[in-house]
Amino acid sequence: MSLEHFQQRVDSAAELEALIGLPSELVIRKQLVTLDEHMKSFIAESPFVLLGTVGRDGMCDVSPRGDRPYVARVMNSQSLVLAERPGNRRADSMRNIIETGRVGLLFLVPGMGETLRINGRACVFRDEEVLATLAINGKQPVVGIGVEVEECYFQCAKALIRSNLWESHAEHPDATSCHFAKMLIDQTGIEGETVESLGKQIEESYQNRLY
Repeated sequence: MSLEHFQQRVDSAAELEALIGLPSELVIRKQLVTLDEHMKSFIAESPFVLLGTVGRDGMCDVSPRGDRPYVARVMNSQSLVLAERPGNRRADSMRNIIETGRVGLLFLVPGMGETLRINGRACVFRDEEVLATLAINGKQPVVGIGVEVEECYFQCAKALIRSNLWESHAEHPDATSCHFAKMLIDQTGIEGETVESLGKQIEESYQNRLY
């Protein structure tokens, strides 16, 4: 189904405002241009962030980033840095940052419904003195992502409350590496691999190649 299927599209900000209303004064005023102490503390407790970027061609990407005890380090009230850990080498986020220099971040703290949103400019850097502060288990990242904050604000907990994100997931299937391996083989048609063999490779990478 393409977008042309929808016959009653909302095509203007004015129409959207008429449908959903306008934000309150509180919602407007909570948006800041620099990180305050509450935001700095939140980032210091956050082990997980969603990193949104856009390329020169307009294609968007959202990528998860995670680290313990925290995923990003605040440099000052207007800047923070993230390590680029070993991954699949697609480097979609970093390619987009190099092309457009724009990012959107959504920080989460386990068990907490509120989230922190940050939008701003970004770059990919390799400054040794900064990368050294991001080392874990003696392994320093090759590059990092620097973010200059342009707007930041806390998002209320409604979305996480609706999703029950932090509730027990015992009723859901266990997402093991073998399930992931089955997905990959079905999607790619790779020959010479079995679900079991690929599952073992994935599990080994999870255990030994996080940093």
